[in-house]
Amino acid sequence: MSQFISVFDMLKIGVGPSSSHTLGPWRAAQEWVQKLRDSNLFNMIDSVKVDLYGSLSLTGKGHATDLAILLGLSEADPEYIPIEDIFTIVDRINTQEELHFKGGKQIVFPNNAIQFHRDFLPFHSNGVTFRGYSKGKEISTETYYSIGGGFIVQENDTLEDEIEINKQNFPYPINRAKQLEEYCENDNLLISEVVFKNELEINSAEKIDAELSRIWETMLECMYIGCHTEGILPGGLNVKRRAYNTHQKLIKDAVYSNQKEWITAIRSTEVKFREILKWVSCFALSVNEVNASLGRVVTAPTNGSAGVIPAVLMYYLVIENHEADFNEIKQFLLTAGEIGSIFKKNATISAAMGGCQAEIGVSSAMAAGALTELLGGSPAQCLVAAEIAMEHHLGLTCDPIGGLVQVPCIERNSMGAIKAINAAEMALETDPKEVKVPLDKVIDTMWETAKDMHKNYKETSEGGLAINVGLADC
Repeated sequence: MSQFISVFDMLKIGVGPSSSHTLGPWRAAQEWVQKLRDSNLFNMIDSVKVDLYGSLSLTGKGHATDLAILLGLSEADPEYIPIEDIFTIVDRINTQEELHFKGGKQIVFPNNAIQFHRDFLPFHSNGVTFRGYSKGKEISTETYYSIGGGFIVQENDTLEDEIEINKQNFPYPINRAKQLEEYCENDNLLISEVVFKNELEINSAEKIDAELSRIWETMLECMYIGCHTEGILPGGLNVKRRAYNTHQKLIKDAVYSNQKEWITAIRSTEVKFREILKWVSCFALSVNEVNASLGRVVTAPTNGSAGVIPAVLMYYLVIENHEADFNEIKQFLLTAGEIGSIFKKNATISAAMGGCQAEIGVSSAMAAGALTELLGGSPAQCLVAAEIAMEHHLGLTCDPIGGLVQVPCIERNSMGAIKAINAAEMALETDPKEVKVPLDKVIDTMWETAKDMHKNYKETSEGGLAINVGLADC
């Protein structure tokens, strides 16, 4: 039995810097509070403790996991909370040592109520346990696992509450890339058309369009903010924002007052080869600088890789096709989302499980396949592009310095975007019948590589750059 994963599961709107370490724990805290309400335990709770395990603990501070827990317990929504309210809420909790719930309930929450444990729980490397007490007695204990991309599960979860994808429920049940290719070939459809027909089984066409538009507007706003914000990123590494200066040099004296006019201004700039590379890098850097500063981004498929897909789509809009409109944006996002879901079903999109190959590698594959469709490639060529992009990210480790989603994470988004464009161009010149490594095989290989990878290279900051370059060096 295979679970249906919507494009809106793969592309979520949330707050940085990490989908697994920020968005996931935030959602877990929200879900636990709601479970307390549903089970009539909420009014009895007078104190709360939280235990973080494994990767959530080892890089939790740098990934703002503790802040996310506070915001989730406060019942704030990461999709809609005004960014400027985040630190106001966190500072109030830390200063007053109190949690404020919706409806006015307040309980004591001392600064040591969140505990960081270095040991790993057996089920998954990203574990968080919430404990609720009444008069000193523990009356609620729930453990959640943040499995990447903002997805959360509990150990006893089953597919009963999820949507099974089969011929009775969906016209095109997809688990493997080969199935997707066969559907496209047999019914003469693009990948985006297959995905759209499946999405119509759970949402109206109007809602799908509205949500895809909202996702793109969030991506665009993120790029715009990143390109127009200078300064130093928070966290102690003293990383200087680079998108601002790069953008200033590229945009020159162009005049604009909003994001739509900005796109028009970029389209009128010089587009020599070096300028194209600089623009793509600028777009990717801008998103992940916003992400690193707890800004609002779209997980694509994770926060750590949030810059790749917007950068490649923006490249198409401002370099490849100046006449492109929402139809092309829709195609791109639908295709990218489906490719990402195949990775999630058959491998992982969690750096804590698979290293950075599971984040940047997957996002690059998603973007490569989607760009190939927009450039006129066949569905088979789209899957070739995704394979090429992933093949050349195999084995990429996750070793963030100081546990922060900054070095090397931000630059890797730029590299992933450039590789996606290159992979698309190579796929367009490829006869899919001559391909030696199909996408499904590279996905299987990525998962085997993930399982073989030492845990120090899976978002623990206990290997690689994280131990060879410390905060003192920066």
